[in-house]
Amino acid sequence: MESRPLSPSLRLSLNTWPQALQWPAWLLLAGISGQLLKYLEIPAGQFLGPMLTAILFGVCGASIRVPRLAFRLGQGSVGMLAAHSMTLAVLTAMLQSWHVMLVATLLTVSLSALVGLVLVRFGAIAASTAAWGTAPGAASAMVSMADEFGADSRVVATMQYVRVVCVVMVGALVSHWIGAPASGSEAHASQMALHGMSLPNVGLSIVAIVCGVLLGSRVPAGALLVPLLLGGALQVSGLLQISLPSWLLACAYGAIGGYIGLRFDRPTLSYVFGHLPAMIGGALLLIALCALSAWGLALWMGKDFLSVYLATSPGGLDAMAIIAVDTHSDVGLVLAMQTLRLFAVIVSGAFFARLIIKWSR
Repeated sequence: MESRPLSPSLRLSLNTWPQALQWPAWLLLAGISGQLLKYLEIPAGQFLGPMLTAILFGVCGASIRVPRLAFRLGQGSVGMLAAHSMTLAVLTAMLQSWHVMLVATLLTVSLSALVGLVLVRFGAIAASTAAWGTAPGAASAMVSMADEFGADSRVVATMQYVRVVCVVMVGALVSHWIGAPASGSEAHASQMALHGMSLPNVGLSIVAIVCGVLLGSRVPAGALLVPLLLGGALQVSGLLQISLPSWLLACAYGAIGGYIGLRFDRPTLSYVFGHLPAMIGGALLLIALCALSAWGLALWMGKDFLSVYLATSPGGLDAMAIIAVDTHSDVGLVLAMQTLRLFAVIVSGAFFARLIIKWSR
């Protein structure tokens, strides 16, 4: 694949800066942008700000990368925060709606396969790459599986993270347009502070996060799922009062946003520059189709549209969890459907990839 030259606007280079200067520059701008978006009442602003700043730094040639351990600990913190919303009533409601969640999962996976075929036909993207690039699962898991099946992992990674960015941006805009309350994570943290925020509870919550991340090291999306399950079990049993200070959540959001954004480096962007419009178009098409299905499912389930929209959005589980908590949506529904779809994609990913390759011929 030929790479196109970058536009003059992208020739600004940070690769001549030492990392000792790149780190404080990004951290400062990430903090400022996150607080600014929070002030403007943009949902998940403390996540969006660092992510957009990191994309800018990555494209301009920054050599810094958020360590994977920091990213996983950030996911674990988000999982523990979501676990605070898991109660027996929520779990019961999820069990009663299992058939609807199964239909929604199959529908989203089928729509992603349809978009993959569209990209093969009109976007001139290889069938195997399009199949894994449009799969609505954890980006890291999809990239690993794509590499095993012979797809171009660079393009798959770019397609996955382009879609995550599109989903997060559209999700934040939809939440803002609907009028959902912003800055919910900070309010959530304040509420936890009023209900037993103490040093022992904070310490035990952090220990549970670290243990969950370590236990989930070999599970797809385990850094988020295992702390979620562990924290939920401990809270429901009464053994732990989950307490997470706002500064810890801000660091977690920043680590996740920075890890995603800094992967958009200049060589990758140059490599896929010619196909970037098709990737963005495919991501927006999949988002629109999922939003349409969410509207019908919301009527069927009697749920609010925003919760069902976040539950069916083809984005990252961690990003959707952040927006769900931040907008006071039905966190249990969002996590249940996103988790179910993740496992469905992992199990059926190879089948749909072969199906797309066969149909594209």
